[in-house]
Amino acid sequence: MAAHRPIFGDTPDAPCYKSAPMRRSTERFLTTHTGSLPRPDDLIRTMFAKEEGVPVDAAALAAHIRSAVGEVVRKQAAAGVDVVNDGEFSKPSYATYIKDRLHGFGGTSQPLQYQDLVDFPGMARRVFGDPGRARRKTPACTGPITVRDARAAQTDVENLKLALGQVKAEDTFMSAASPGVISLFFRNDHYASREAYLSAIAEAMKHEYETVAKAGFVLQVDCPDLAMGRHIQYAGLSLDEFRAMARLHIEALDHALANIPPDQVRMHLCWGNYEGPHHYDVPLADIIDLVLAARPSGVSFEAANPRHAHEWKVFERVKLPEGKVLIPGVLDSTTNFVEHPELVAERIGRYARLVGRENVIAGTDCGFGTWVGQAAVDPEIAWAKLNSMAAGARLASREFW
Repeated sequence: MAAHRPIFGDTPDAPCYKSAPMRRSTERFLTTHTGSLPRPDDLIRTMFAKEEGVPVDAAALAAHIRSAVGEVVRKQAAAGVDVVNDGEFSKPSYATYIKDRLHGFGGTSQPLQYQDLVDFPGMARRVFGDPGRARRKTPACTGPITVRDARAAQTDVENLKLALGQVKAEDTFMSAASPGVISLFFRNDHYASREAYLSAIAEAMKHEYETVAKAGFVLQVDCPDLAMGRHIQYAGLSLDEFRAMARLHIEALDHALANIPPDQVRMHLCWGNYEGPHHYDVPLADIIDLVLAARPSGVSFEAANPRHAHEWKVFERVKLPEGKVLIPGVLDSTTNFVEHPELVAERIGRYARLVGRENVIAGTDCGFGTWVGQAAVDPEIAWAKLNSMAAGARLASREFW
């Protein structure tokens, strides 16, 4: 096989503004989550209406989102979450929101096929019958991709800054879709090649990424394509072929992040936030080298659910590169069990012993509101889980500090 050559150009080493690096666990284990949190019922109803084309008062919706962000930031602080965000309240889902912020997407929704659910049709009906998932809009790319709403990301920043005036937080992050996950959800019907499609997405998403970073927040780029993509977008490829495509996705991501310092960025790795068999999930061991080579310093990943909870052992063999931070999930985001604080502490400790306590932040497998109306975990139980994570982090901190 010929040597792989980057196609997106060089990545500069220096940011174009002052860096605001992510906080590390220096005196105790910090806690965070993946991004999406349960939305208020009335906000869900309004956002459902908007997604379905029902006329919505834009000013009233904006005020509602601003108020809800203030409340969710207060609830995170009260639950003991150290690194907080806006709950992704302005977005119908973590990836599909870009159809409202970028030009180039139109037509009817393009359904995704999950290889593991093909084997279990009954489970597929349950997964795709989720009221929120069923309403997701994923039109194809049908034209040139450019920024459509340059104000949206700045509004998100302003809402979060306003909310932070009322609470004390160790650090703050905001999430955004990666070029690769956008290409997963939105089929390319316009560009001549996958490389050209990814390049166009990367260029357009720079605006949102840099808006978040310039505000002084940690940017989280959501990258389920690097794991979930194996059994959805690239299910027909061999592992080597999939890894080649993953490299392409990472090159596009790194290019889009070129003006942001690595220590102000974390990435989220995910195999799909749904309760299902997941028996086609690509093992972490098969992709961890690619993930750790990507530009972001922080790596958030599923580490609590039954399919991936054993993969802490990967770090017995894999050395964490200097400057990298692991954010393993210590809470399963698809079940209504509230993890015991001692189990949370045990999970944190496994990683701390292998990679160093200062290189571990406790997180969640995925979000509790990945799309508007997600119903996997009861909202009150989601907050109970976050409380348990904070309690477990305190237990682990007593052992390691």
